[in-house]
Amino acid sequence: MTDLAALFSPFGLGTLTLPNRIVMAPMTRLRAPGSIPATAVADYYAQRATAGLIISESIMISDTSAAYMNAPGLFADEHIDPWRRVTDAVHMRGGRIFAQLWHSGRVGHSSLQPDGKPPLAPSAIAGEGTIHTVSGRQPLSVPRALSLAEVAGVTRAFGKAAARARAAGFDGLELHGAYGYLIDQFLQDRSNRRTDEYGGSLENRLRFLLGVVTACQQEYGRDVGVKLSPANRTYGMGDSDPVGTFSYIANKLDELDLAYLHFMEPFPEDIAVGCKISSVTPMARRWCRGPIIANGGFDMERAVTTIAAGQADLVSFGRSFIANPDLVDRFLAGIPCADADPATVYWIPEAPLERGYTDYLPHK
Repeated sequence: MTDLAALFSPFGLGTLTLPNRIVMAPMTRLRAPGSIPATAVADYYAQRATAGLIISESIMISDTSAAYMNAPGLFADEHIDPWRRVTDAVHMRGGRIFAQLWHSGRVGHSSLQPDGKPPLAPSAIAGEGTIHTVSGRQPLSVPRALSLAEVAGVTRAFGKAAARARAAGFDGLELHGAYGYLIDQFLQDRSNRRTDEYGGSLENRLRFLLGVVTACQQEYGRDVGVKLSPANRTYGMGDSDPVGTFSYIANKLDELDLAYLHFMEPFPEDIAVGCKISSVTPMARRWCRGPIIANGGFDMERAVTTIAAGQADLVSFGRSFIANPDLVDRFLAGIPCADADPATVYWIPEAPLERGYTDYLPHK
């Protein structure tokens, strides 16, 4: 088998058989006014259905998980039919799509929360950076620490969102445990200073994620994956022992018969601020035996090399899929990729919603 053939060989993932090892990574696109996916969202994902697997953008599991305006939800029954249009469109093109379930935790602003209340987090420690609000960019609000009852409530909310995802026709779930959002905030000791059963030891800090996995596997069984970013410092994240922490986490998750673990490489800015991990993918294979999706700065050549070396089973591509709905065909034919317009990655409500979203054309 040639290296290129390895990238385009089938792969068994959970209960699915994927036709290739190319995954469309979850990407925030903010085309959901009032948390309802716009009609164009179905066209957007269907255009990219030749990917072995599509992972949706982050989907809010409750109205307290809003970090960005116009992000989509699955926290109410009114979200089911709009997402059903999306999954039907993908399936009509022969594709497969997982829903990425998400709670932003402390990444947000009180103006985006119900009744203007503070965001929720493991501990009352504000994240670093700013976020876009109706009044322009604002520093992240200081969050309120979740009570034990509220932790249980958020766990149940993940399970309810999973049930709605099932009703909407998603083939599986990815739990967003990366990039400084709520699950990640519980995992890392810089953001989790709790002294109860959800803080302190590694076992305790992992408890929330394990509870969420259990709630979601009740709906989807083996078709649940988890996304992790051991090296990421976004929004002021960090851990005193990232290698020890994430090797432990990956090892424990590996026991749960998940569809996959999705590992993110560090960004250059992570390295610049003293990230202790220079490359995640080579270590991830030592941490777990189950399927691995690698992500972060991959082009086709690097993806081929990584899979051929056995360091990952699949590779996810983000920005490459924005301007190249036919990315899989371009890889096969050796056609260069088009560049995305950075000004239209996120929707500006004054502009047409389709601009920079569904108007990228396949190669001729």
